[in-house]
Amino acid sequence: MPTLLVKNIHTLVTLDATRREISNGALFVQDHQIEQIGTTAELPVTADEVLDLQGRHIVLPGLINTHHHFYQTLTRAVPQAQNGDLFNWLKTLYPLWANLTAEGVYFSAQMAAAELILSGCTTASDHLYIYPNDCTLDDEIRAMQEIGLRFHASRGSMSVGESQGGLPPDALVEPEANILKDSQRLIEQYHDQARHSMLRLTLAPCSPFSVSQDLMRESAALARSYAGVRLHTHLAENQSDVDYSLANFGMIPGDYAESVGWLGEDVWHAHCVQLSDDSIFKFGRTGTGVAHCPCSNTRLASGIAPIRKMLDQGVPVGLGVDGSASNDAGHLFQEARMAFLLARVRECDAAAMTARNILEVATLGGARVLGRDDIGALAPGMSADFIALNLDRPSFAGALHDPVAALIFCQVDRVDYSFINGKKVVDQGHLTTVDLPMLVEKTNELSQQLVNSPRL
Repeated sequence: MPTLLVKNIHTLVTLDATRREISNGALFVQDHQIEQIGTTAELPVTADEVLDLQGRHIVLPGLINTHHHFYQTLTRAVPQAQNGDLFNWLKTLYPLWANLTAEGVYFSAQMAAAELILSGCTTASDHLYIYPNDCTLDDEIRAMQEIGLRFHASRGSMSVGESQGGLPPDALVEPEANILKDSQRLIEQYHDQARHSMLRLTLAPCSPFSVSQDLMRESAALARSYAGVRLHTHLAENQSDVDYSLANFGMIPGDYAESVGWLGEDVWHAHCVQLSDDSIFKFGRTGTGVAHCPCSNTRLASGIAPIRKMLDQGVPVGLGVDGSASNDAGHLFQEARMAFLLARVRECDAAAMTARNILEVATLGGARVLGRDDIGALAPGMSADFIALNLDRPSFAGALHDPVAALIFCQVDRVDYSFINGKKVVDQGHLTTVDLPMLVEKTNELSQQLVNSPRL
């Protein structure tokens, strides 16, 4: 098996059990797994591939994205949707998304993944819940396998349209029997529960306002009949979401989730901006996770999720960039910085969130949310997922008193190196697995086609 030695690292941020930060660090990789961590003097002097960082880079675990909608990359900054809240934004964009094709799913997924990888992400979960025309989750999976991102694919769904009191148009919902049949097919075809797996499946009915309680319960039962298949949905994103749950179920969102069996260590919910204190306590007690999406929540004026309170209650919290039409970016370091700043603002306390706290959320927190013990830290036996940033960049000038904190306090534009499963996917700031200029051009072409096609 091939070996890799990365040496002369200015600061190696392990995020291991003792949170070691090693000066003049090094790491040794065999195939897809980390074999040794230490100083450069302590590790082997050679390997099949040697990357000498010459004391100029900081290295840390790859960041983990726990919530996204890749296809929305095709509808960023649509004029009609720039100033609406969640429900108005959705109603504006549903007619555009009805024109989505398999080609659009494939290229938007690769574009989203490229942006994520360049911003430090090595593992991502995506929530694809809309399947018009010839779209399938297989298109997205193929795109991720080609670009090399470690991937948790969520088979999303919508089954309750406007005529039944839901938010989406009837033309965009699916029969629940079809949803469950395709969910089972995808699990059996793709889900890999092995350690260091590059692909796992999640079942993800979209939201309380687009699926039935029956589908929530049946999806949970189906997922739990397979090892390691997790559950994901949107919950308590804004006040309208809370009002819908009260009007239609007679319960606040957290109680609704509990009533359909959606609490537990195999479940994580996106947003949870308006989650009640009692629900936060239940999430912590049951190990139910949260994907915190601060940029999307501010863009749609949904509010600021109380993640300091969640963390204090033991809730697993990871970061999510959310859909690229509600962010409108897929930059995970930017998301970490926003989460860090907003936690301080929400608590009116500059000590409420430290830079190292939010780095843990972006790595170890995301790993816990996704149910993984093989990513999120750099230590022997962990997956070889790590990133390197050159400290000689304008945004870090004057910040080398604490380069670890500078990752959050200062602006990161892109990473210089990224290794996923031991494979180099970013080399000196350039993606190695796709033709990025071609991908940008194709994404723009498909975006124009989508937006300019006839509406529902």
